[in-house]
Amino acid sequence: MKAAVLHAKNHFVCEDIAIPPCGENEVKVKVMAAGICGSDTHKMTSEWKYPLPAIMGHEFSGWVVEKGAAVHHVELGDRVTVIPFLPCYTCEHCQRGHYSLCEDHGMIGSKSFGGFAEYANIPASNVLKIGEIDFEEAAMIEPLAVSLHGVLNIEPRLGDIVAVFGAGTIGLLVMKCLKMAGAKVIAIDISDDKLAEAKQYGCEYTINPLEDDLLERIDTYTNGRGVDIAMECAGSKITQEQCLLITKKKGKIGYLGIAYQDVLISQEAFENIFRKELTLTGFWNSYSAPFPGEEWTKSVELIQEGRIQVKNMISHRFSLEETQRAFDMMINREETYGKVLIIPHGEEHNE
Repeated sequence: MKAAVLHAKNHFVCEDIAIPPCGENEVKVKVMAAGICGSDTHKMTSEWKYPLPAIMGHEFSGWVVEKGAAVHHVELGDRVTVIPFLPCYTCEHCQRGHYSLCEDHGMIGSKSFGGFAEYANIPASNVLKIGEIDFEEAAMIEPLAVSLHGVLNIEPRLGDIVAVFGAGTIGLLVMKCLKMAGAKVIAIDISDDKLAEAKQYGCEYTINPLEDDLLERIDTYTNGRGVDIAMECAGSKITQEQCLLITKKKGKIGYLGIAYQDVLISQEAFENIFRKELTLTGFWNSYSAPFPGEEWTKSVELIQEGRIQVKNMISHRFSLEETQRAFDMMINREETYGKVLIIPHGEEHNE
């Protein structure tokens, strides 16, 4: 089969490799669409921590074309999305159903081969049936589940004013989930194009901190109270601090963005934590009990029922042979992009 093989940091080669028959508890997935995550591009500009060569890709969907002898809940021809997290199931956190906190987890697309290939052997427990959902939409289920994990756990109330920092894929999906929960959303980003997209999705207010005074705008929109909830989805040390400056007394802050460098906060920001009695919570990954959790099953339902639209968030599609070009475009910000997909078998096969 063909695969985009990572041989060194940001060095992909599309080549033919052998794929073994799937094991007795595995299924072989014919990959129809695979998303490039923001964390994937970050790995290409920082230290790669996993074995090489590697096949990346942890947001993908496809057909089941082979299954092991012990697999009974999945059939040949099933359309599935892949759940990339591989919990150990034995540590204390897994035993309590807190799979995201697993002490010895694997991860498809980094620690083991992922979806930037024509086929992938996957544990049968790590595929979820998608019915007739479009394969490209199904490649968006993983980021939607990540976003829903944050929103479900931050527990917004009807009418809450929520500021969302970052209007990338995760940020926009968080906004969509918040709107479904009845919140009023303030989208904050330094890209006017991204803010315009957020406005299309129903956000009441948008702020570009490069053009407007963030604190003044927040005061105006909240009558000086501050936001009920701040959701940090940008992964910037600046926004990670700003969350602490705009949230009301007894407010909540949810961190979904990765800290790519040391986060040093001002005295004012730190004092707000205890003087305002703020609640800070981190949200990593997208899992709960029973595995993979309601985040995944609800994400499938939301897309199936058309309650959350994700197709319009896809901006670019590349072939396996173009994987290097896709990463270079994103890393160098050569174009404005939304979700970028790798289509291993060509777009005509997804129709």
